[in-house]
Formats: sequence, structure tokens, C-alpha cells
Amino acid sequence: MSLGELSRKLEQKEARLAVIGLGYVGLPVAALLAETGFDVLGVEIRGERVEKINRGICPIEGVEPGLADLLTKVITSHKLLATSDYADLKDRDVILIDVETPVDEHNTPRYEALRASLKSLGPVMKVGALVIIESTVAPQTMKDVVLPLLEQSSGKKVNTDFYLGHCPERVMPGKLLKNLRTLSRVVGGMTPETTETMIALYHHIVHADLDAVDCITAELVKTAENAYRDVQIAFANEVALICETVGGDVWKVRELVNKSPFRQMHLPGAGVGGHCIPKDPWLLAYGVKNNNVTLRIIPAARAVNDFMPLHMVELLEKALIASERTISGARVVVSGYAYLEDSDDMRNSPSIVLVKRLRELGAKVVIHDPYVAGYKGDLPALARNADAVIVMVAHSGYKTMKLSEVSAVMRTPLLIDGRSVYTREQAEQAGLKYIGLGKG
Repeated sequence: MSLGELSRKLEQKEARLAVIGLGYVGLPVAALLAETGFDVLGVEIRGERVEKINRGICPIEGVEPGLADLLTKVITSHKLLATSDYADLKDRDVILIDVETPVDEHNTPRYEALRASLKSLGPVMKVGALVIIESTVAPQTMKDVVLPLLEQSSGKKVNTDFYLGHCPERVMPGKLLKNLRTLSRVVGGMTPETTETMIALYHHIVHADLDAVDCITAELVKTAENAYRDVQIAFANEVALICETVGGDVWKVRELVNKSPFRQMHLPGAGVGGHCIPKDPWLLAYGVKNNNVTLRIIPAARAVNDFMPLHMVELLEKALIASERTISGARVVVSGYAYLEDSDDMRNSPSIVLVKRLRELGAKVVIHDPYVAGYKGDLPALARNADAVIVMVAHSGYKTMKLSEVSAVMRTPLLIDGRSVYTREQAEQAGLKYIGLGKG
């Protein structure tokens, strides 16, 4: 099938689509495409997730507006079906790949999931199919990894027997559907004609600019935008550390800095988590590995942001000493185990680093998170005889919680706030000693 014929089928919604990987990106993408009228097949290796999706039950918890209802709708209408069998892809005209692309302890991309999906797809991929990588990858990955592997596994030739492109996602948990619909996308094909065909698909669900580029530009844009965010957050965190030392309030400083034109100081906090920001800067940096390019800002920003949950431990230790207690043997409640407010997403959560360090120092750690399975207990009950509560995530439920109920049952009423969820006045009125990140 030619690209011209595929474009026509996309415009008429006659093309048969598939999405490999039904996680935080793939599932809402598949659901949106199904809602527009396409026949969509979702491929997911986790059997229990496939079963849940095919029953119309959303496996993503947390506050995710519209997703559960949309999933039920497209499953009921038989526009979306999930499977674990790659053989079912044999008749699919367009295949989108949305699998994880983490980095290892040496900041090297781990493409096991991407490679596995390409190896499984290749033997069953039909002639004329369009394959789109939506996962974020390091610069030159499309050329050096994806293309040769797909040609090898399929026995087919790009731009002759199949077509290939990269359109990295731009989503955040809690806003998945909104982000997919309203944020612009960079659409990079191996050829300009492939790019235009990809746009013929995406304009059905994206109500924003679809910028036609090549693969290397798409790779660079996605990794650079998250590296930018990481650097800006690191700056805000360093200002927070300065404010603590000299007696300032970083939150007030940020508010006033941003009143000046062309300033956008980011939010400081107890650490940076998620699947994107902690690793995408390393993907960007990996693009020039072994090319004698000395990078300074990206590694420095990563170091600052990785340090922040450890700084929360430092704040706790100082507060405990001032209360004539030690961290060894202290009962500490960690409020929030996901990386983001009102989400169940724990990927690269700063709380994981915090908890590990607290336990290394001998603290007795109790974890609470209203969205994460296993940690959904009653916070005031968990705080009984506690020596401190550390707020790591700004879940909406924490903002409305009665602090007095927590303070009343604590042994040492310390509140260490890493997200500025509370004011000092709120805490002190509830009988808590307040220590806030970035607040001297």
C-alpha cells in the first residue's frame, strides 16, 4: 500500500490501527483514536491489564478526568480491543509504539522494551504498514536502533515495504486526555511524505499544531524540552537552598521574580520524579556520547534535583535534634509515594529515595498515599506516636486535611513540608512545628 492510499484510508477512518503498550500514554492514545471511529487494537504483555481493559475497567488510578468513561465507551462499542498476541497485528495499517525507554544506573538508555516490541512486530507486519514510535528516545535512535532492527526482524525495506516515523508524546498524568488533545506535536517521518501521512492520522485527535519535521528534530525537541524543565527546576531548588540559609521564602521570591517580564522561575520541591524529566536529559546527552562534547549544565541540574529528597532527610534530622530526638528509631510518616499530586504514578518518585535513606539511618517509616495500592490508610491513624510527618506530594486531600487531628496523636509534632502544601501559620495553629523547604 502506498502512502497516498494510506493517507486516504486515514482520512476516511478506514485504516486499521494498533497501539503497542497500554500504559499512561498508549491507553489514552488508543482510546482517543477509537473514539474518533477507528478500529484500534491494543497490544499489552501484562495479561491482567489486558483482561481489565477488555472489561472496560481503567487500570490507571488517580485523578484522570474522562479516561475511565472513555475507555468504557470504546470497549462497549467494540472500537478498542486489547490483546497480548502480536500475531493479531498482521492486518494493521498503522502501528504506534508506546513502551518505556528508561536509563540505567550509568545513564545509558535501556531499550529492552522497544527492541522487544520491534522484534515481535517485524515478522507479522504487513507490507505498506506505517510504524510510529511515540516513546521518547535519544537523538539518532530512530536511525541507529529502530530502523535497522525493524528491517532485520521483518525482512522488509523502509520506504519501500513499510514506513517509519517518530512523534514523541507530550503528556502528564492527571491531564492525559487534555494533553493529547490540546498540546502541539512534532511529527517526524523518515521522509516528508511519511510525515504528511502521520499528520493525516494525528489531526483526528490533536487540536493543536502538528509541526512537520524529520526524525532527528523530533528526537531533539522532546528530549530538549524536558532537559530544559529539569534545568529550570534545579535553579529553583538552588534558590530554595539559599533562601533557607539566609532566612528568605523561596515561594515568595518566585512569585515576585515572575512578575518581571520574560521570567518563568519554576517550582522548587522535594525532588523530581516521573518517567520523563529524570531520564530525558540523559537521553539528550547520550546523543553526543563519545563525540568529545563536554556537557556541564545537564549533569549539574540532574545532581541538584537528585539531591532534593536527601535534603528533606537533612531537614528532618535537624528538626529532630532540635526536639532532642535522633533519626535512628524515630517514627516518620511519609505523605505521598507517587511522584505527582493526585496520581498513582510511582515511576522515579523522590519518595522512594527518601524512604530508602530514612531506613538506612534507622528510622521507622510509615508510608501514606491515597492513590497508591497498599498505602491508602487513614493518615491521622498512621501518625499515632509519630515523630514527624514529611509531605512529599501535594495531593489535594492533604490540602484539606485537618492538621490538628494529626498533631493530636503525634509523639513529636514535627511537619516537614517539601511542597509548600501548608503555611507556617496553619501548622502552628494545629500545634505542629513547621519546617518548610525553601523557607528560612
